[in-house]
Amino acid sequence: MKLITVSGPPSSGKTSIIIKAIDELQKRNLKVGVVKFDCLSTDDDKIYANKGVIVKKGLSGAICPDHYFVSNIEECFNWAKKQNVDILISESAGLCNRCSPHIKDILAVCVIDNLSGINTPKKIGPMLKGADIVVITKGDIVSQAEREVFALKVKLVNPKAFIMHVNGITGQGANELVNLLLKTKDADSITENKLRFPMPAAVCSYCLGETRIGKQYQMGNVRKMEMGE
Repeated sequence: MKLITVSGPPSSGKTSIIIKAIDELQKRNLKVGVVKFDCLSTDDDKIYANKGVIVKKGLSGAICPDHYFVSNIEECFNWAKKQNVDILISESAGLCNRCSPHIKDILAVCVIDNLSGINTPKKIGPMLKGADIVVITKGDIVSQAEREVFALKVKLVNPKAFIMHVNGITGQGANELVNLLLKTKDADSITENKLRFPMPAAVCSYCLGETRIGKQYQMGNVRKMEMGE
């Protein structure tokens, strides 16, 4: 079974791109499964189910999405194998732009959109910098010059990635994306695999439920700003 991790900022078009890729995969008679990771709420699982895709939805709630992902992805992988899935796609939003849900030796895709701002690529951490493929969306809304400048900004952040444009509405570019996905090697297990980059470090009093403001309530892993005089 192939496992592919897809991440990117909220509203960048991840689900639309995955749906277009699924259309191409189903044309090739491949069975696809999706695991949707989100924080508070999502109905994307219903969209996938309507496409005939088996799907699991996980909401992290108050827990860091990265921690939730890495604590559950092994069980999700094993579930998909039991369902005789050919390709399992995990989808997670990088809600803080620092998220790192990519796994070593597992194909990593980051979705980012042209409307997010010309300097957005350098503001995004491991989910963009550590991706194998960067899919840029919403290119039909901006000029060719803007498309090229934005792609260059992505290339400066991640020189090794394969950068491509895919239209989440028309599906243009989805076939090329699927060809790349199918080239990745199968995985028998992800147990003992490692994340490509450490997760955000924060075990502090606020992680454990503290809500009061004040230095006396701040314990654990806390970083303070340099305020000067």
